[in-house]
Amino acid sequence: MRILWLDPFHGGSHAAVAAGYAARSTHQVTLLTLTTNGGWRWRMRGGALTFARMVRERVERPDVIIASDMLDLATFRALTADLLGGVPALVYFHENQLTYPLPPGRQRDLSFAWINYTSALVADRILFNSAFHQRELLGALPGLVQRYHDYHELDLVNQLATKSSVLAPGIDLASLEQREAIDPPSGPPILLWNSRWDYDKQPELFFAALEILAARGVAFRLIVAGEHIDPRAPLFLAARERWADHLLHWGYAPDRATYARLLHQADLVVSSAAQEFFGIGVIEAMACGCEPVLPNYLNYPDLLPTLWHNTCLYDHRGGAVALAAALEAALARVGVISRATWQALAAPYDWQQMIPLYDRIFGEG
Repeated sequence: MRILWLDPFHGGSHAAVAAGYAARSTHQVTLLTLTTNGGWRWRMRGGALTFARMVRERVERPDVIIASDMLDLATFRALTADLLGGVPALVYFHENQLTYPLPPGRQRDLSFAWINYTSALVADRILFNSAFHQRELLGALPGLVQRYHDYHELDLVNQLATKSSVLAPGIDLASLEQREAIDPPSGPPILLWNSRWDYDKQPELFFAALEILAARGVAFRLIVAGEHIDPRAPLFLAARERWADHLLHWGYAPDRATYARLLHQADLVVSSAAQEFFGIGVIEAMACGCEPVLPNYLNYPDLLPTLWHNTCLYDHRGGAVALAAALEAALARVGVISRATWQALAAPYDWQQMIPLYDRIFGEG
């Protein structure tokens, strides 16, 4: 099969999945990508025009097209109908612009949500990175069209479910395998924050929970290794100074090997997120043996068997107090649950396990 993968916002999970698949597939995969430098809004608006030109200049007619949710697939298909008419197209939703939480004071621009909707309409198949994401978007779309006074065409919304399914992201867990003994400096257990440094991951909630732990005299050390959105953000500058005595590492890991060493040193991986359509960072940390401490909503419950929900999930409605209580309990049992437990739960997401499924689904068109 000749697969054309269109990724107009080639960064983060979008890039990891697209490039990871292209490197391992038994099919012939051509990646067309644009950088993240232009910002996701411009990529959603203009990416289709650029990709239409690029296809005319350099791409052999494919057997199937894969588009990320950042592409205006309806416009792309219209602009390339003479070249690519009849080629099945799939859209892969990493996130969506209808239910993604907004920062305080920002009003949602529904034009981007509408691009997601029309892309889903013209796609032959819709893939979501999680069942939670599938439920969330399909459940919210009727509200989008019903904002307008007539011609809601709800039958079109209802038809989307029949062509949608779930395909979890493949993750490069093999590159995180421990190839040498890693002995962290002796001391208290180590908490890992490997979330993106942004509002939707609610870092202020995490740092507030740490204050509660400190006030209770709970001992811990800290690795903060998430992606920087603004490394000079006042919240993080203050936190770095506040927790300097607890820190083993601060800042985005410069390479995969460094990131792996940090994850293998940690005992617990923590999330306080308000948005998580999958949770790649959590799976990466679990693959290195970290016990997860996660809010009991979003996609997190689906990452763990029900057996572990009471142990690993806290009530997100309880805020920093609930998170602190969960962290205190988890810190107290470090070493009780084998690291191999969490590694086994993460293992099915490795590309070696996922590639046959991806190839089969994409091969079906």
